[in-house]
Amino acid sequence: MKKRLLALCMTLMMVAGLAIGCSSPDKSTDSKEENKKAPVSSSQIYFNGSSTLAPVITTIATNFNEEHGTWDKVDSKFPEEAISIYVAAGGSGQGTKAIIDGTTTFGMVAREVKDEEKKAIKDEKEYQVGIDALTLAVNPENPVTGVLDNLTKDQIVKIFSGEFKTWKDLDASLPAEKIVVITRDISGGAHEVFQKNIMGDTDVTSEAIQAPTMGGLVEKIIDNKYAIGYASYGVANQNGGKIKVLKVDGVEANEANILDGSYIIQRPLLLVGSGKATDEQQAFLDVVLGEEGQAVVKEMGFIPMK
Repeated sequence: MKKRLLALCMTLMMVAGLAIGCSSPDKSTDSKEENKKAPVSSSQIYFNGSSTLAPVITTIATNFNEEHGTWDKVDSKFPEEAISIYVAAGGSGQGTKAIIDGTTTFGMVAREVKDEEKKAIKDEKEYQVGIDALTLAVNPENPVTGVLDNLTKDQIVKIFSGEFKTWKDLDASLPAEKIVVITRDISGGAHEVFQKNIMGDTDVTSEAIQAPTMGGLVEKIIDNKYAIGYASYGVANQNGGKIKVLKVDGVEANEANILDGSYIIQRPLLLVGSGKATDEQQAFLDVVLGEEGQAVVKEMGFIPMK
């Protein structure tokens, strides 16, 4: 229990520290040499990036630390040093940037890695942890739930672009209450997936409320009867009963439809590295990608690779 609390405390401190740093553009471009150095200790592994993937890696890391404590308990050839795994959430873009800058061991990315990012990362490696999707979610008390269980792609574009300003614009039987659009931050990975798969060349309304995390997005839907947003499939599963998920073009967001591609708003959950993993890093990756880690992926509502 003490090891679990220690691991969680380390994680929370890292998340809080980086969140503060990311709020200031000046700090994020700090040119000091110490900020450009990658972690070098074999006993420390750093993860930075997607807020969707961060809780999954945190849980697996906490279990790993609780079971072993020191690296020599994982493998006798490893050093007798405490296992230190740090997880910082700041978005998929931050994850790839940290890998490019050499300030993290692995970037957490909840979208496909862009071609320009692949070129910028020396000897880029990708490890797929699971599959996620973006669901169209509303508050269960929203009157739309009694009228519609499905939105067409065209309707979604009109809602999120602001062309439909009230729920009555969507359906004449609904009240003339303003539609409150909730998105992730527009520069983030989740929004890039939504923009590519749904919006195309149409911009999201400037009145959209941007949530800093997927959990925050869901909370805003829970708190507002007339809100709509794109909730991660995994986070939506974690909040069953608190939000209502609508079909998209008649297709339900379920595991079968996501896996066969018929549900169109889906994305990979990736860990991105640079070069060959060290033995200690590979040992932890084996757990993440193995039966134990994949069980955590499933428990947290996402689709595992195995």
